[in-house]
Amino acid sequence: MRTRITLILALLALCAFVAAGCGGDDDDDGGGGGSSNSSAESSNASSGGGGGAETLKIAADPSGALKFDKTSLSAAAGKVTIDMDNPSDVPHAVEVEGNGVEEEGEVVEKGGVSTVTADLKPGEYEFYCPVDGHEAAGMKGTLTVK
Repeated sequence: MRTRITLILALLALCAFVAAGCGGDDDDDGGGGGSSNSSAESSNASSGGGGGAETLKIAADPSGALKFDKTSLSAAAGKVTIDMDNPSDVPHAVEVEGNGVEEEGEVVEKGGVSTVTADLKPGEYEFYCPVDGHEAAGMKGTLTVK
């Protein structure tokens, strides 16, 4: 588990470094819409960079109900990151499983963000909260990778 967290932190630092180096002439990350919760089920963190990395954003239900704000996500094949915000008083995390992949983010308290990153091939995956009883209560969804 410690190695996985270290790897995730290193990957996040690398992504930040790459994003900082690519930010010159694009205007797509500076302005008004940010990462709104409206239409798209995913937020392309690196929509023009290289390598097909994609970041998807979800959130736990702020009322404490055992559910995410989205039950379906989609992404292109490659490095996929899911960032789960936890506005709830209940601890939560996010895990991705399927097609030989099983990666788990850290359990976080209110105000925290659980992040999981995996190299995914086309297919269907399940994302869920691995805290005891949360998946069984319905805190799960489907991630379709194309």
